[in-house]
Amino acid sequence: MRKIIHIDMDAFYASVEQLDFPDLRGKPIAVGGNEVRGVVSAASYEARKFGVRSAISGVLAKRLCPQLIFVPLRFDRYREISAKIREIFFQYTDLVEPLSLDEAYLDVTQNKVNQGSATLLATEIRQRIFQETQLTASAGISINKFLAKVASDYNKPNGQFTIAPEQVETFLEELPIGKFYGVGKVTRDKMYSHQIFTGKDLKAKSAEFLETHFGKPGLDYYKIVRGIHESPVMPERTQKSVATEHTFETNLTSELFMIDKLEVIAKELSARLKKHDLAGKTVTLKIKYSDFTLQTRSKTGVHFLSTASALFQVAKELLYQERLRDSVRLLGISVSNLNVDQKKSVGIQLKFDF
Repeated sequence: MRKIIHIDMDAFYASVEQLDFPDLRGKPIAVGGNEVRGVVSAASYEARKFGVRSAISGVLAKRLCPQLIFVPLRFDRYREISAKIREIFFQYTDLVEPLSLDEAYLDVTQNKVNQGSATLLATEIRQRIFQETQLTASAGISINKFLAKVASDYNKPNGQFTIAPEQVETFLEELPIGKFYGVGKVTRDKMYSHQIFTGKDLKAKSAEFLETHFGKPGLDYYKIVRGIHESPVMPERTQKSVATEHTFETNLTSELFMIDKLEVIAKELSARLKKHDLAGKTVTLKIKYSDFTLQTRSKTGVHFLSTASALFQVAKELLYQERLRDSVRLLGISVSNLNVDQKKSVGIQLKFDF
């Protein structure tokens, strides 16, 4: 029996902007994009009331909320605060698995403060985060990563929810099928077609039935609905790629117009690689056209690359590899096959009271 905490910062990017710029507090803001083009990366809770959310276009966001304020992304600032938050995590456990800048799993089965209650520990961690950053976080606490992540959504923002071992079976049976991790809209609708609306309905299906109708994920659903999710917290996740991309204010119609943009992107990417002492053998060029279709072109070499000039040369070669399909709204360069060691980490499993 493990004790897992999932910490999720509340509207992280937007909250950082409201923290740094007091005049934005209490107002609907969108981070990233603008009312003409681009995509919203994050929205404040004030904006979410109007239906504004991440991944929608800036045009739609402004239509939903005419008073919406757009602010630019500041990743350096978000990374700075994220690093402070992770320092807090590591004061309690070394088993920390970051999912992004604003969320992470913590295995506190054994912890550095000898606190037997994961619930009390989550409360203390959230208080520490607020004291040191003035930002709020929500938490989910349970026996595995799946349940902890589901639980962290229950009392957002600035709250927490615990699913104790004796509550797991009932909780999962009552959980709407759309709340199960990995069940998106398409899978949810397919579940509905088989009269599966809750965890209880899912639990009534055999492993054979679920595998027949849902393939390999069907076996995962069979286990999860029974509280079986054995994936450990992985504190040393291997980074697989590093990428930088730019969305343009005006669509670009010719490769000639894109060369300068690629050079700037290559310089930014090189700086990121060097900051973390990384290099890679595979360079991928990402192209998003005006109709939002995506195309990628890759090249793998013998040597590790990290300099701006080397990255730019390969990206330029990939750009001229074939004709463009349409005008281009976004270009990106990523590097993979990195020079990082493959590491595995093993979580310790012991039993304590929740």
